[in-house]
Amino acid sequence: MGENKEYITLPDEKGSINISEEVIAVIAANAARDTEGVSGLASVPVKDLADRIGKKNAQKGVKISLDEENNLCVSVYVLTSIGASVGKVGKDVQASVASAVEAATGITVAEVNVNICGITLDR
Repeated sequence: MGENKEYITLPDEKGSINISEEVIAVIAANAARDTEGVSGLASVPVKDLADRIGKKNAQKGVKISLDEENNLCVSVYVLTSIGASVGKVGKDVQASVASAVEAATGITVAEVNVNICGITLDR
């Protein structure tokens, strides 16, 4: 498989299925962007330079991780449009991202953490 990529592995009776975290991030990002009240995605905060190495812009605004029990966790960093209900946008993004990722990959999403990072003047 490609270098500098992380994969989520699904066991199958005939082997295994490996889905790149980048693919999952793109699915989640598209679902978030298509949610009413979202004007765009914000950059994922990075802790150090090592986090930046090997990462592509396709994941901008989304971070994928596995918890201790190997459950899929998605963190989305969004910008909302002015006048939008921030609470409603957050709940709608959670539902949209979980639904899209589960439908496209068959992986159950344990949690979707929505981080509202700013408000834009777009409507």
